[in-house]
Amino acid sequence: MKTFWLLVRAGFRRHSTYRLALLAGTTTNSVFGFIRASILLAALASAGTAIGGYDAPTAIAFVWWGQALLGTVNLWGFAEVKDRVRTGDIAVDFLRPINPQLAYLAGDLGRAGINLLGRGLPAILLGALLFDMAPPPSALSWVSGAVSVVLAVVVAFAGNFVINLLAFWLVEIRGITLLWMITGGLLCGLYLPVPWFPEWLRTIAHWSPFPSMLQNPIDILAGRVVGADIASAVAVQVFWAVALLGLGQLVLRAGRRRLEVQGG
Repeated sequence: MKTFWLLVRAGFRRHSTYRLALLAGTTTNSVFGFIRASILLAALASAGTAIGGYDAPTAIAFVWWGQALLGTVNLWGFAEVKDRVRTGDIAVDFLRPINPQLAYLAGDLGRAGINLLGRGLPAILLGALLFDMAPPPSALSWVSGAVSVVLAVVVAFAGNFVINLLAFWLVEIRGITLLWMITGGLLCGLYLPVPWFPEWLRTIAHWSPFPSMLQNPIDILAGRVVGADIASAVAVQVFWAVALLGLGQLVLRAGRRRLEVQGG
């Protein structure tokens, strides 16, 4: 565990060096936050009532928490693992004293931490200052929301890690990565709240891991999910985190055997 937390710290320090990138990300998040807030408020005004459990303050909270978590949760994927598979450098990772999946997860948690502080908090403060935004309704919502955010980071990492490992068998995985990003962006609640989806699409989303990457923590922090429903939302995230991390271990072991067969 000491090694794991040292890697988390290293990931935090590594990404904290890109201060201009954090500033640019904050600016971009804020601009798109205004656009998304205007669209959702217009939709609610047109309906004349709450939609899918979202009134105006809750919808504003959905927008700005989503913007805050956009840089924290890695929805866009990463290429470091698949690049190391392609070059053969992944063999070095297998020789290290910590499991490669845990090592990359630690680095991603560090990345998430600096992005939450550098990009997420300014976005939330801006949204709270300029809009009538619903706050988390209780201390339980704050604590559960924090746990849910960590789980969202883990679920997103675990899914992307599995996609990267497909490079053991495929020469090029950019098409699969793009498909994962497009599908995930739609079903995780990035563009619209999942409760606003048609019933058939909402069912597909609920049977996928994608809402656990964004929709669930947002609903807890926005106050749409309260009480016993919080436990259900977090339990779903725990399930997908364990399932995808376990799948990643299985694929990693299979890839390692293939690498050894190839003489990598």
